[in-house]
Amino acid sequence: MFKGLGDMDLSKMMEAAQQMQGKMAEMQEGLNRLTVTGEAGAGLVKATATAKGELTALDIDPSIFKAEDKEVVEDLILAAIKDAQRRAQDKAAEEMARLTRELGLPADMKMPF
Repeated sequence: MFKGLGDMDLSKMMEAAQQMQGKMAEMQEGLNRLTVTGEAGAGLVKATATAKGELTALDIDPSIFKAEDKEVVEDLILAAIKDAQRRAQDKAAEEMARLTRELGLPADMKMPF
């Protein structure tokens, strides 16, 4: 018998490992579907990003497009994208922490992406 596993027999260890593997797969799927929206300019620019930080949508209020404000518009777009990415990463980290607690995994486990 392996040290530290007590009286747990091999079949129960295999069952527990399979359950954990299934939960980890569910967690990965959930994180892959997770998207969060960030904004800039009081909501004039909104960006949506995945937990991996990939941009999935960008919504820009057309009223901000003025030739003389090109740099401001570019800054707002970049700020909205960065906000969405930060929020998505924070949300993914929260979800990962919740699931690692639920599964009894080490708290310092890295995100699977």
